[in-house]
This record gives sequence, structure tokens and C-alpha cells, in this order.
Amino acid sequence: MGDPPPPPPPPPVTLAQAATSRKKHIHKPKVIRAVRNVFRSLPIITPVVKIPGARLSVDVGKHGGGAHVTGTLFGYRKGHVTLAVQTNPSTVPMLVVELAMQTQALHKELSHGMLRIALECDKRGKEKRINLLDEPRWTMYANGVNNGGGVRREATEEDLHVMELLKGMSMGAGVLPPRTEAEGSDGEMSFMRWQFDRVVGSKDFETLYMLSPDGVGDNELDLSIFFIRS
Repeated sequence: MGDPPPPPPPPPVTLAQAATSRKKHIHKPKVIRAVRNVFRSLPIITPVVKIPGARLSVDVGKHGGGAHVTGTLFGYRKGHVTLAVQTNPSTVPMLVVELAMQTQALHKELSHGMLRIALECDKRGKEKRINLLDEPRWTMYANGVNNGGGVRREATEEDLHVMELLKGMSMGAGVLPPRTEAEGSDGEMSFMRWQFDRVVGSKDFETLYMLSPDGVGDNELDLSIFFIRS
């Protein structure tokens, strides 16, 4: 009996480099400390239902004035979650953060129907200040609970492979099959992708507000991601 055939090669990466654009500032820096305190005071909620299916949405029209971006949370069944932010599904990620949070823990948090993720970092001296989303390390809070940290990194070959497979999808959730049969279920990659309204409050505060697709009446998930430098 011969060796099994090698797995097919991954599809070529056709993602384009994102063009830079000016950020729109519509909030004031003084809200940063208040928002941080709100996250740390949120109660811990015990999950009671399973994660919703492929159609996940949020209240529409509450947050305006920002640029729309694509955000994807993905990870292996027994691995950690990665957050990738793109200007649109056809571009190379502008931000990739590897989180300490386990994929299964993320699913439990999503089952609440409301998820607030806060990524917080410390201020540097003025002479060492960099763009907020270029900060290398973060402390993560999910619904007010400290879930370890996050590390910003360049997109890996695997990250780009996932983004390429999801290139034609603007919003949805599901599971990507393992690359080889030998990996089994542990090689499955779960993903959740949404469109966000990106609102830049100041050089130390940005928010991603999840948008609902047109025509969806019953919202199943309310998700916001906050980037705070304090």
C-alpha cells in the first residue's frame, strides 16, 4: 500500500495592499479613562446558550461617522484566537493580533449575545509615541474579565491563507476544514467575520462597532472592540 497523495497546494494569495486613508476623529480623549473603567466593572455572566449559527448581526445605525472595515476572529479548536482587521475582504490585513484567549472561551463569550472586547496598552513617552494600532502588546478584557494579553504581529502565511479562503465573504461564521486528513478535527479552523464601523476618537482611543447586514431584523449578537492607550 503506497503513501497517501500529498495535500493540494494552497491557493495563491491575491490579496491587495490596503491604501492608507485619513482617520476621522469624532470623540474626545477624555472618554478613554471612563470607557476603561466601564469594562473593568462589567459583571461576569455565565453562558446559557450555544453560539449562534452562520448569520450573526448587531444593532444597525447606532454608530456612524467612521470608515467601514472587515474584522475576523479565527482560531483552531484547541488553539488561541487571532484578530485580523482589513480595509475590505480583498486586502492584506492592516492589523493582526494574536490573543491569549482560547477559541472555546471565545465561543462561550459570544453565546451571551453581547461581547465587549477591550485591548489596552500603556502610554509611552511622547518622543516614543507610535500609532495606536501599531502598539506591539495589549492587555485584553472580554466583558470586563481579564483574558490575558495580545501580541501584534505581521500576517503569517497561514493568516493570509485564511484571508484568501474568506475573500468572497463579507460576513458570516463557520469552520474551515483541516488541510490534511491526518490533522482530524483538531485541524479545523473556526472563524467569525463581520463588518465594522471604525471610529477614531483620538490618537489613544479607537473603536470597532459591528454592523448588521441590510435587511436583518432580529439581531443575535452585539460586538464592539475597543483599543485604548492609557
